[in-house]
Amino acid sequence: MAHHNGQRKKTRYKYQKDLRKRGLAPVTTVIQQFEEGQKVHIVVDPSVQCGMPHRRFHGKTGTIIGRQGRAWMLEIRDGNSTKVVISRPQHLKPQEI
Repeated sequence: MAHHNGQRKKTRYKYQKDLRKRGLAPVTTVIQQFEEGQKVHIVVDPSVQCGMPHRRFHGKTGTIIGRQGRAWMLEIRDGNSTKVVISRPQHLKPQEI
């Protein structure tokens, strides 16, 4: 019997990159800095597995609440509750004003 319950299950099309954007992202995505209270979008980069948030949060927008090592802590509204998501900067994009 095959094992079907990995962390990335059902993400074949969700995590797929455009043809010309495949491969590693530029270094500038790793050294991004954010300020507390800043809004960011979670867009998972499938070429970087480290610090990847759960697939449920892909495409969501959250607020930076702090830092934990190399990663950032985000507060995300999920239904009636707020959740804290820890993600590396490769998976975050600042919201355009």
